[in-house]
Amino acid sequence: MAPSNLKATSPPTCRIPPGPINAAVEPKVNGFAREVVKGLLESPKRIDSKHLYDERGSKLFDKICQLPEYYLTRTEQEIMQANVADIVREVGPNALLVELGSGSSQKTRLLLDRLEAPRAYVPIDISAEHLRATARRLRAKYPALEVKPIVGDFTHQIEMPAGFADTSVCIYFPGSTIGNLPRDDAKKLLRIIADRCGQDGGLLIGFDLHKSKSVLEAAYNDSQGVTAAFSINLLRRLNREANANFDIQRFRHVAFYNPSMSRIEIYLESIQDQVVRVGGGDISFARHERILTEYSHKYTLAGFSEMAEESGLTPTSVWLDQRNYFAVMYLEARDGS
Repeated sequence: MAPSNLKATSPPTCRIPPGPINAAVEPKVNGFAREVVKGLLESPKRIDSKHLYDERGSKLFDKICQLPEYYLTRTEQEIMQANVADIVREVGPNALLVELGSGSSQKTRLLLDRLEAPRAYVPIDISAEHLRATARRLRAKYPALEVKPIVGDFTHQIEMPAGFADTSVCIYFPGSTIGNLPRDDAKKLLRIIADRCGQDGGLLIGFDLHKSKSVLEAAYNDSQGVTAAFSINLLRRLNREANANFDIQRFRHVAFYNPSMSRIEIYLESIQDQVVRVGGGDISFARHERILTEYSHKYTLAGFSEMAEESGLTPTSVWLDQRNYFAVMYLEARDGS
């Protein structure tokens, strides 16, 4: 159940066997290659999900958001459309709108169309090319709005543009991206957000809710194979940017729901024993060995609210779809957060 002080409304419509590893790998190409090799030398192997979003990866994710199985984007959009007037009232006038992981900023346009005299819009994204293209489109659509894109990894640092010290800040974090982080990392990020938005600001966030395993697994294993292409594109990026020689035909996309951890887990699985060069050295893969690329945690309203409270944020309003698949919540930073 939601905390008693929340205004909950619904719109009327709308397992891995470790393989042999060559410890002599010496990453010497760039910072990206070093980070990738470090993750591939762990057991189990892993690559941070942020690296999925190069320019092509970002475009493939935009396609994922249009798929019939991928309910998340569509449902969040319906919630935003049905409740935008109430949401804008929570944000208030003259706000600095800062979006984390902005992508194409599709849902953000609902806010920008209705916000009262926003000071500026600051999209933050790790994909520089995608971010610049989005900023150009938004400047053309909103010529009176100052758009100040920032290329960066918001999971480590959230920078604010200069000149807005006296401005109310609304940090917008849609898409259930918070679910990609383990709980401790999610709490750490929420604490950073609480500090950045300050006492006069708040956080507007979307997150995915518990539902049936069949619905969840279909969303990450679409019939058209777009999600699989999105995962495999990571190997293409490694070949291009990390001096790697992955044969993409020797890996497959694997995604399943882990009920004990309340999350979808996504992997790239080696379909045979093989050795791959990455960052100047060799890394061995056993048959069926997996690279963890992404988590997508699912929440209850009470569980997410508790995590937010522990991070210095107080929920004030929440909006749901008719099926209770997804939630959009507004939270305020507490004094001393």
